[in-house]
Amino acid sequence: MKFSDYKYERPDLEQIKKELEAQINQIGAGKAYEEEKEAIQKVFEINDKVDTLATLVSIRNSLDTKDEFYEKEQEFFDENGPFLQQYEHTFNLNLLKSEHIDQLKKDFGDLIFKRAELAQKTFKPEIIPDMQKENKLSTEYGKLIASAEIEFKGGTYNLSQMAPFVQDKDRETRHQAQLAVSKFFEENEKEVDRIYDEMVKVRHGIAKKLGYENFVQLGYDRFGRTDYDYKDVKAYRDQIYEDIVPIVSELTDRKAKRLGIENPKSYDLALSFLSGNPTPKGDRDWLLERAKRMYREMSPKTDEFFIFMLERDLLDLDSKPGKQGGGYCTYIPEYKSPFIFANFNGTSHDVDVLTHEAGHAFQVYSSRELIPDYRWPTMEAAEIHSMSMEFLAWPWMEEFFLEDTEKYKFSHLAGALSFLPYGVLVDEFQHGIYEHPELTPEERKALWRKLEKKYMPFKDYGDDQFMEKGTYWFRQGHIFGAPFYYIDYTLAQVCAFQYWVLSREDRKKALESYLELCKLGGSKSFVELVESANLENPFEKGTVKKIARPIKAYLDQIDDTKL
Repeated sequence: MKFSDYKYERPDLEQIKKELEAQINQIGAGKAYEEEKEAIQKVFEINDKVDTLATLVSIRNSLDTKDEFYEKEQEFFDENGPFLQQYEHTFNLNLLKSEHIDQLKKDFGDLIFKRAELAQKTFKPEIIPDMQKENKLSTEYGKLIASAEIEFKGGTYNLSQMAPFVQDKDRETRHQAQLAVSKFFEENEKEVDRIYDEMVKVRHGIAKKLGYENFVQLGYDRFGRTDYDYKDVKAYRDQIYEDIVPIVSELTDRKAKRLGIENPKSYDLALSFLSGNPTPKGDRDWLLERAKRMYREMSPKTDEFFIFMLERDLLDLDSKPGKQGGGYCTYIPEYKSPFIFANFNGTSHDVDVLTHEAGHAFQVYSSRELIPDYRWPTMEAAEIHSMSMEFLAWPWMEEFFLEDTEKYKFSHLAGALSFLPYGVLVDEFQHGIYEHPELTPEERKALWRKLEKKYMPFKDYGDDQFMEKGTYWFRQGHIFGAPFYYIDYTLAQVCAFQYWVLSREDRKKALESYLELCKLGGSKSFVELVESANLENPFEKGTVKKIARPIKAYLDQIDDTKL
């Protein structure tokens, strides 16, 4: 069955509410254990049905933001999703008062109960109108970004399609491409400011109604983080500042030397080599053929997974007018299908999609028989699977990059390391925003630029006055749609680097550990998953410094001037 045949019809919400109510009333109501367990399973089934339909709408709306039918259906879910959360709230309350809780923990594991306690704190029926507004604002931002039609060098491009110009070997092309992208954001500055201002205020309002001081802890609780808090994250950011920022500054100097540029500007940062950035040597079909071979040779399980994806058309990779920007992986429960969405643009990013998003897809494919709560781990753990797959795929990179292979490996590793300061900058910015929701749009921009100077001291915007005032974050969708998510990428990257180290020492052992980690899904918390895979905990002081050492040694022994 192909993805195009996956059936969508608008759910009958009144019927679903009745069904949910009937089952939820059986839980925590003194029924026999088997009856209660069966009611829990039925709630999972009903939720899977609704999630399947909501996910199909979300995917098809992002594939073509101009499709009026799916736009209306997306509005329907934005409007009604929060009402269904009310049932999840009651489900969690009843689950926690069950007299069979010890037996249930044996059957379902105890993490679902820890998460139920958190979820209880993050919802009350009176916040439904606020949640609806939050959903609408998020959709509005996505639509605004997707609407970009940038006139450049005789063509019209969306934001994804502008990426190759920002990496062009010709410096003036890069310069003008950056200015063209900035111009789009400048023309929409008031709109972006308004959307974000409303988002911050509505989230702060939700937090206050739920009894939180501000949105920060609520943001953490929404992500189900059970074993660390903002203090741990602050100490972790300090590690990045102390141990990674100096290395990244050094890598930026090395890059400037090999590009022959004395005072590198922000538009020089996306180019790594005068000979051009490494690019895949074929089109979409050529890349998919090689990815198929790679996953076949990697392991029987990855082979089975990738064939499943190809046979069902579960990858939409081409950049098209009206298609939303970016890339993601999601899961369609009733069809037991992961789905990969991307915008190929001819850069090395296309190969990263086939490893990164496929890492997410492979993980959920491996744990799809677990209960819904455990199919995905929390976000910071979910990114371990995607980023580690990028490194586990290294032995096959020659298939994709041919003569650019060494260049790709150097820029991939240097790029992953260079990402860490940016990732923690996004996080510290959001802490500043939600700790001070009263900041004006101009003060927010000033905060961003101040933190940029701290974590990326080498970033000079030259004559781009719009970026210089602190607006780069306008293009970072996570800041708008998923506050406090971004730190997860950096935590996962620190874990993925450990798979890079291990795979160079013992490839078989690294892959076995990874396959086992994928099977666990989200049945354990982030720190427990890290421990079960025998990885070092990023929050432990000294972890970042220890992991940076072999990476720096590898990069130092490469003569990058010859690449």
